Formats: sequence, structure tokens, C-alpha cells
Amino acid sequence: MEKYVKVIMDGYYGYASYLYNEILNPSWHNYFYWLLGASLVIWILELLFPWRKDQPAIRQDFWMDLFYLFWNYFLFALIAYNAFSMVAVELFNDFLGLFGITNLVAFEVETWPFWGKIVLIFIVRDFMQWNIHRMYHHVGWMWEFHKVHHSTRQMGFAALLRFHWMENVIYRTLEYLPLAMIGVGLTDFFIVHIFTLVTGQLGHANLKIPLGPFKYLLNGPQMHLWHHARQLPKSHPNGFNYGITLSIWDFIFRTNYWPSDDENLPVGLPDEERFPEDFIHQNTEPFRRIFEKKKT
Repeated sequence: MEKYVKVIMDGYYGYASYLYNEILNPSWHNYFYWLLGASLVIWILELLFPWRKDQPAIRQDFWMDLFYLFWNYFLFALIAYNAFSMVAVELFNDFLGLFGITNLVAFEVETWPFWGKIVLIFIVRDFMQWNIHRMYHHVGWMWEFHKVHHSTRQMGFAALLRFHWMENVIYRTLEYLPLAMIGVGLTDFFIVHIFTLVTGQLGHANLKIPLGPFKYLLNGPQMHLWHHARQLPKSHPNGFNYGITLSIWDFIFRTNYWPSDDENLPVGLPDEERFPEDFIHQNTEPFRRIFEKKKT
């Protein structure tokens, strides 16, 4: 037990020190300023080249979504996630140790060329995220958490940042094993994560990005807007266009739906959903609904 208490304390202290140094020491490998810088650049692009020209520059819930940025990417990790995820990893490794397994790495990629490693990590992670995202729309209790992300009524880059903290837990838990099996290094993961974060913000942005034939490979705001459609067609009652960065998975597995480039498409949850509009209740409502369903 002392071992896990130490892991928790080290997790709190380590992440607090990391975040403190990130804020005070800007650098090219600084996640805090990469995220803020990318958000600022994409917002400026939205202001200069808006796809929905009648949408306000400070759109509905803009400031709350920015708070989600700091909460989901920094504060939640400081308060709980980082320390307890380290405990979970330690418990998992101890469990594997019972069977004599001390190393999860199944594919040694450290000797690969740099870009080879980056591409492999990116493809594996994006495919995992596509699968997990699809699960969010098909598994009832997961959908209750994912509704937070779909509650936005006006799309913009910061809509990517609005999601329930449980999504962090679920994504990272399910991603851990395949990424651990290919021996992901911190630098490699940092590059892939920043790239997918920027493309994810672009996919939600108020921008029209013509991809031409690359639309079958890359996700973009025109395709992803339909993923947030307020009313779903009968042919896709659980949603579609689950791609995070790559759209190719949707075309391969026939979960694509993109009938037109309609910048005025109504987005968000259906009106009858009556989902909370403030941060506190958005993060407590999913638990209430799941508990109510279990009682019935």
C-alpha cells in the first residue's frame, strides 16, 4: 500500500512541477504554449475567413469552451487524473508481473527511422480513437458522457475542447495497451498529440477547408459538421463520421455520411434533450442519468 501512496504523491508533485515549469519556461517542446498558440492562430483564421459569416466572433459558450481547455488539458490532470493514472499503470504492471510479464513492448520501433515511428504511432492511435469514438455513440453509458461534447450549438475551434473529463479517462485507458506494445516514446507521442490536437481544432473550426480528393483520407470541418448534426437521418441513428484526424476509417467501414457542404446545418443535441448549459451541471448530469437508468 505504501508503494501506491508514494506513486500518488509523486504523481501530484511531478505534474505540479511540470505544469509550473511549462508556464514559466516557454520552449518548442512546451505543450502549454503549443495548445494556446494553436488555438489563437486558428481563432484568428476563423475571424479572417469565416465559413459561417453570420456567426459571431465570440460565439455561444465560447468562454466556457476555453475554460474546458484549461480544465481538460491541465487542471483535471493536476487535481486527479495524472496521479491516479500512474497508480492504474502500476497496478496493471504488477498484475502482469504475476504472470512473469515485465515488458509489454511487442514491436521494437526504437531503431526505426524517426518519421517511420511517428507515422506508425499516428495511424495506430487514430484507428484506436476512431473505434473508441464509435463506441461513444453506440454504448449507452458512454454516450451520456459524450453528450457534453455534442451539446454545442455553434461550431468553432474551441468546440473540440468541450468534453466530459471521463472521456480523458476512457480514451487514455483504452489507448494504453496498443501504444505500450509499440514502445511509444514521450517525444514521439508529443509530436503526434500536438498534430492531432491542431487537426482536431481545425475539424471543428468555422472554416471551409477544401480537401479535394484528400477528403477520403483527412477529416475536415465540412465533413465533421455533419457529425454534430442536431437531427440524425434514419439510416444512421447512432451517428456517423467518427474520424478524428483521418476520414479513411469511415469510408472503409461505411460509417461516412456527407450529403452536402451545408454551413448552416443545425448542430447540437435535439431540442427535447434539455441538456444543461453550465459547466458544473454538464459534468454531473451524465452520472445522474446513468444512475437513473440503472434504477429503472
